[in-house]
Amino acid sequence: MPARKIPAGPTTTSAAARRAGAVVRPAATQVTMSDIAARVGVSKMTVSRALNREGSSPRSTSEALRQRILQACHEMGYVIDQTARTFSSKRSGFVAALLPALNNSNFSDTAHGLTAALESSGLQVLLGYTDYDSATEERLLRAMLSRRPEGVVVTGGTHTPGAHRLLKSAGIPVIETWDLPTQPVEHCVGFSNAEAVGQLVRGLHAQGYRRIAFLGGVPESDARGADRRRGFDRAMRALKLDATRQLSVGQAPVSMEHGAQGVVQLLRRWPDTQALVCVSDHPAFGALAECQRRGIEVPGRLAIAGFGGFEVGASCHPRLTTVAVDCTGIGRAAGELLLRAIAAAREGGRLPPETVMIPYRVEMRASS
Repeated sequence: MPARKIPAGPTTTSAAARRAGAVVRPAATQVTMSDIAARVGVSKMTVSRALNREGSSPRSTSEALRQRILQACHEMGYVIDQTARTFSSKRSGFVAALLPALNNSNFSDTAHGLTAALESSGLQVLLGYTDYDSATEERLLRAMLSRRPEGVVVTGGTHTPGAHRLLKSAGIPVIETWDLPTQPVEHCVGFSNAEAVGQLVRGLHAQGYRRIAFLGGVPESDARGADRRRGFDRAMRALKLDATRQLSVGQAPVSMEHGAQGVVQLLRRWPDTQALVCVSDHPAFGALAECQRRGIEVPGRLAIAGFGGFEVGASCHPRLTTVAVDCTGIGRAAGELLLRAIAAAREGGRLPPETVMIPYRVEMRASS
């Protein structure tokens, strides 16, 4: 049997394996620009000019040659090293975005809107999630800013002092979303969580409910949830109603199970409660399911409302009264504003701070 030829080059097979007769295969090596140049039969500089025409004469590389080079890159799996380009042009080609959670459909819709708005520009989005923890937000910001993004999108307007300093001194456009902070870092895209819940409370009041309670997480764990609680408190007092029926059922994000546990606590403590406002649709759904398990009629015995316009609230029976928010629209508006801010920065300017108001609507459904 003829000997089998073994390709030359570095290998990953051990000496013992070679002595046992194992076939030796070349170790995977990174394809370089020199490899592309050799494949096409041009200089390394020609390849560089073809891959990055910025600053080059349009005639420096013909389109036909450029296409041959791009085809070779595709066939050989070559990936452009952006590091040197970032330092020379000060354009990293990506933006950083921080969300409280990635498994929350509202925030994933926001991320979708953001990436869709940036898609045609070539900017990529580096996502991080904070798990509703302000210290994690600061740590992620520090790590992301070290990679020189061209802009930052964060969720909410409440940050640690360290995170606030990082955002103020970043020297790049900053957009705060899902909120209307009284002192924004720079730009913001959102709505007033407090006013939205206030409008919901007024809607319940118009339906005849007077003994209304609020169920949410520990205020310190979720700034937007705390704003919603304040909106509830303010609206109840303005209507000259008892605002003390408030429960904190755990750390954010408040879950369906929290809602199930909370409605039991609520009815034990304030058995005459007529309506329950939950910090989001998830605990509201949990409260609704627990009421159904216990034979508590909704809305006959207890009306239930949520926040966020989640699909679960529109699919259950009865459908949940809620505050519907254009989550994708928040991301899209943030992306469009970011593009204008980055364009101004690339020209050496600075876009004046802007606030984009995102509309919301209170949907009074069958659960109330």
